[in-house]
Amino acid sequence: MANTIIRHQGIVENISGSHLQVRIVQTSACASCSVKGHCSPAETKEKLVDVYDVDAASYRPGDRVWVAGRLSMGAMAVLLAFILPFLVLIVSLFVLMAVRNDELFAALGSLALLIPYYYILWLNKARIGKKFSFSVLPMN
Repeated sequence: MANTIIRHQGIVENISGSHLQVRIVQTSACASCSVKGHCSPAETKEKLVDVYDVDAASYRPGDRVWVAGRLSMGAMAVLLAFILPFLVLIVSLFVLMAVRNDELFAALGSLALLIPYYYILWLNKARIGKKFSFSVLPMN
């Protein structure tokens, strides 16, 4: 499952050495539905994706390419952004309730513990960013 690849169509915007910036259009599932106008508005967003360590000489701005990433990157992102902070919140809430039988203190204390968690993530963004690397494939 770690080798499963997710691909998005994109257009090369900028080239700088071995660094490419690719513009992709991210759409919700509703955006590609044929009856989207009958239930809810579709959501589309344009995003710039940075791709490093690529043979940039074979691409030109305006080229249509595939931006590919591993499925495991999505699972890691969910783990770091949602599951671990939730566990920090719940465990600290129960621990603080056991230490001081004060609900307000426990709630505010457990919320305050999320600040160092996200600060540690921010400090490690370069190391984490290496795990979230994309590749570019020519569109044929």
